[in-house]
Amino acid sequence: MPVLEVNLGPLLPHYLSEVIMGALLMVVIYVVMRAKVVPAFEKMYEERRAAIEGGMEKAEAAQREAEEALAQYRAQLADARTEAARIREDAKNQGAQILAEMREEAQAESERIRSQARAAIEAERSQVVAQLRAEVGGLATTLAGRIVGESLQDDERARRTVERFLADLESQPAQGDGVAQRSGSTAL
Repeated sequence: MPVLEVNLGPLLPHYLSEVIMGALLMVVIYVVMRAKVVPAFEKMYEERRAAIEGGMEKAEAAQREAEEALAQYRAQLADARTEAARIREDAKNQGAQILAEMREEAQAESERIRSQARAAIEAERSQVVAQLRAEVGGLATTLAGRIVGESLQDDERARRTVERFLADLESQPAQGDGVAQRSGSTAL
């Protein structure tokens, strides 16, 4: 069997000291890497992991805050709608109350105007009745003086005659009013 010969060329160490020195350098590199580089990588990895987890926690916290704010907003919106409905209802009730008060005031004013009108009509009626009595009395005195043939210019006698005549007119029922109207129309 042939022997396989491997030629490594320049990579093959010639001396044992090169192998020991290579091994020693490997151990030193390993120790330096383990003491300095690996902790730096671990620290950087931990910082990145913490930053990512912190960012995720912040995002989750922000999400919770947003949900809470949304819930508060919806509650406030519902409260505002309830308040708006209550305000509308109050305004409607106040409007109805104001309308009722205005109607009452209008009715009271109308009644006051009617009362004043009645009083004015009654006063005017009394004034007209007094004027008519004076005119009818004067006409009756003149007419009676012509009929009797003597002057009834005596104020006291004329006043009594007129009062008696008017009292007779007032004491007669509705039929008497028709007679007075007929006799007054024939006298003219």
